[in-house]
Amino acid sequence: MSSTLVRVGLVGVTGYTGMELARLLAVHPSFRLAAVTSRQEAGQTLAEVYPFLQGFAVGDLVVSLPDADALADACDLIFLAVPHGAAMSIAAELLARGRKVVDLSADFRLRDTAVYEKWYGREHSLADALAEAVYGLPELYADRIAAASLVANPGCYPTAAILGLYPALARKLIDPDDIVIDAKSGVSGAGRGPVLGSLFCEVQDSFRAYSLGSHRHTPEMEQELSAIAGRPLVVSFNAHLLPVNRGILATIYTKPKDPGLSPAAAREAYASAYADHPFVRMLPAGRLPEIRSTRGTMFCDIALVADARSGRLIIVSVIDNLCRGASGQAIANANLMCGLPLAAGLGQAALVP
Repeated sequence: MSSTLVRVGLVGVTGYTGMELARLLAVHPSFRLAAVTSRQEAGQTLAEVYPFLQGFAVGDLVVSLPDADALADACDLIFLAVPHGAAMSIAAELLARGRKVVDLSADFRLRDTAVYEKWYGREHSLADALAEAVYGLPELYADRIAAASLVANPGCYPTAAILGLYPALARKLIDPDDIVIDAKSGVSGAGRGPVLGSLFCEVQDSFRAYSLGSHRHTPEMEQELSAIAGRPLVVSFNAHLLPVNRGILATIYTKPKDPGLSPAAAREAYASAYADHPFVRMLPAGRLPEIRSTRGTMFCDIALVADARSGRLIIVSVIDNLCRGASGQAIANANLMCGLPLAAGLGQAALVP
């Protein structure tokens, strides 16, 4: 499949993740966007929906209503950028027709249907597909992603947290029973719908916590971090809303198993773990990451601080929630599924200032 253009489809083009996918796919060297769907915008061209695509070939595509048969006929791989619960039925139809699927919702991230039903408040109707789905974090599961027909694209907060903690847990540098993840996200993480709490006047010049102790990304983090640690663990995950459009900054508080763990040894463990992973950038001692340095990119910037006074190893992990935390990561997974280089179409530098 990698020798010719791959026909891809996008279900749910009008949300922020669909918008970001359209932006990235417009210039992808090996993917040709062959079908885009939306119930609200059907009948319009993509350039009419998104004027920033004027002049790009994808701008002439006409948005259609979702139809599994039409998508299967037109596409080799389909991105599902639809709300939780909506992906299950269309994914089942596309998989039955032999198509590859990257799902950006939470419908296939959690391996236990009971956990999904508890946290998302709905029945899971595709337990068989859930067992076959691969969690789409390339730094951990690239080989499995490449062989998969269904990839569950990770959530944005979990991407930042798991990448931040992976080397420390895998190399048993920290106590798995003492992890606090204090994370902040831009407003685009709440979606494009007109929700009161996401309106400009409600967010601008303010800062607030939300969903403390009950955020839906918690079981996803615990599932993957437990797999890395080789034992069940519970984390304290605390989410906050920043008055910015995009970006996630996670400050992660951990306790080293060895009180004598040196900052140099910790940084070496991280540098070694991510040596072959170009999208993770380890910052040198004395520098801390900021969200503008990753805006619109696939990079995860990580810094380590050894706090001798409190005896903690503090990990700061920063990503763009829409690109690395959603649509860009979905394209990276699709690249692997189609035999393409991981970074194909994803070489953008940050959008600064």
